Amino acid sequence: MSVAMAVFLVLLGLAVLAAIAGTVVLVIRDGRGEIPPEPSVRPWTAGTLPSLPYSRLRRI
Repeated sequence: MSVAMAVFLVLLGLAVLAAIAGTVVLVIRDGRGEIPPEPSVRPWTAGTLPSLPYSRLRRI
């Protein structure tokens, strides 16, 4: 193996490690999927119509 190929492989390995480290940092900063706090104001209703779309009501 030539010296140029070895240098290329070392640089490629460092780039891969930097990409993995950057991905881990972004995932940790993103909050790891934590659920936001529940709003303190109760949702309003107008008769039988909810204040949230029906698609969100099923998840609650």
